Amino acid sequence: MAEPRPRRVIALEEHYSDPEIEARIGVAESSEVRARLDDIGALRLQAMDEAGIDLQILSHRAPSTQRMDAESAVALARRANDWLHQAVLAHPDRFAGFAALPTPDPKAAADELERAVTKLGFKGAMVHGLTNGLFLDDKRFWPIFERAQALDVPLYIHPAMPHQAVVDSYYKDYAKDFPILLRAAWGFTVEAATQGIRLVLSGVLDAYPGTRIILGHLGESLPFSLWRIDDTLTGEGQPKDWFRDRFCRHFYITTSGNFSNPALLCCVMEMGIDRIMFSVDYPFVRNRQAMEWMKTVPLCAADKEKMFCRNAELLFRL
Repeated sequence: MAEPRPRRVIALEEHYSDPEIEARIGVAESSEVRARLDDIGALRLQAMDEAGIDLQILSHRAPSTQRMDAESAVALARRANDWLHQAVLAHPDRFAGFAALPTPDPKAAADELERAVTKLGFKGAMVHGLTNGLFLDDKRFWPIFERAQALDVPLYIHPAMPHQAVVDSYYKDYAKDFPILLRAAWGFTVEAATQGIRLVLSGVLDAYPGTRIILGHLGESLPFSLWRIDDTLTGEGQPKDWFRDRFCRHFYITTSGNFSNPALLCCVMEMGIDRIMFSVDYPFVRNRQAMEWMKTVPLCAADKEKMFCRNAELLFRL
C-alpha cells in the first residue's frame, strides 16, 4: 500500500541567487544549477510540484555577503532582501524568505534582520560560513543574536568555503583531484560544525537564552559527536551534559543533502524528533531524491509529519 501523502511538506534550506550579489561573488555552479538558482518562478514551482513540496523557505546561496566589505554588504543585502520579498509576494503560498545579513557590519546586520522580519515578513536569516575570517561567536556579532532573540526568529548557520589557512593545511594535497572535498564532501561540514561548537562555548547562548540556531545536513555531524564532546568537556571541569544540554536546547537541524537513515536515527535518539526538520538543499540536490528517501525512513507517520511540516510550522509560526 502506498504511503499516505503528508499533510504539508515544508523545505527550508532551498537556495536562490540574487543578480547583484552574484556579480560580486562570481559563478561557480554548472549551467543547469545556475538556471535553477536564478529562477524563483515557473521552473522552481514545477520542480516542487513534481516532488510534492508545498513551501520553500528561500535563502541566498553561499557565501552571500559574508566576504564583502562592510559598505558593499549593507547595500547589497538590503537590495537582495527587497528583491526576494517581491519574489515571495508573487507566490506567497509557495515561498517564504530568510534574510541575507551584512555581517561585515554587525550593527547594520542586526538592523537589517529587524527590517526583514518586521517589514518584509521573513522568517529569520541565513549566515554563510566565516565573515572575512571571523567566526560568528566573536563578540562583535553578538548584537545579531540579541536582535534575533528580541524578534523571536532563528538564525540558520550554513557552511561556506573553509578559511584559506585550513584549506592550505588540510586539503591542498587533494584539492585539484577532488575539489568537492573542500565543499560538501567534508570541508563544509568541518567549518559549520566548528561554528556550532564555538557558539556553545562562547557564552552567547547564555547571554541570549532565547537564541535558536539551525544547522543543515543533519547537524553537520554534531549529533553523532555529542556524547564524546560532552564527556571530554566534563573532564575539563564542566558539569555533566553541559554541552549536550545547550546544544539540544538551542539548536535545530535539517535533513538538507544528507539522506541517510542511520544518521537520521542517531539524530532522533540524541536530539528528539521535535528538533528535526525536512530540507532538500535545492538546487544542489534534487527535490525528488529527498522525497523518495523520506518514504524509506523508519519512523511512524506522526514523526514524519513533524519532520515534514509540524516542527517548522511551530518554529516559524507558519
